[in-house]
Amino acid sequence: MKRILRHFVVSSVSIFLSSSIAKGLYFEKGLETILMTGLGLTLVSLIAKPVINMLLLPVNLLTFGLFRWVSAVAVLYIVTMTVPGFKIAGFDFGGYTSLWIDLPQIVLSGFLAVLAFSFLHSIISSFIYWLMK
Repeated sequence: MKRILRHFVVSSVSIFLSSSIAKGLYFEKGLETILMTGLGLTLVSLIAKPVINMLLLPVNLLTFGLFRWVSAVAVLYIVTMTVPGFKIAGFDFGGYTSLWIDLPQIVLSGFLAVLAFSFLHSIISSFIYWLMK
């Protein structure tokens, strides 16, 4: 139970931070939709992701696990289809410039937007789990 609650909190915070970093995630009812999206991500990750990983096992073995990102994209796409009020309209990262690094502006739509948000969500949630250890 503690693991499921932790997964819910990390998913909710991660999806909120993803929407803060790049524009394109829309939560119709604000916090309520963010929490429903976190719950949806938790349930789909715990139930459907293992099934998707088993179906993709041959391809994952051939690519030494590099094809595993497809399951994360599938999970996010399933959540956008099932959670009312949550949608991905596009991926719009305004860029970032500092003394040491320049990140260009990125604008994506359609499947590439889902892919980009899945990648961003994965990075942020991995960082949060790393901080919790």
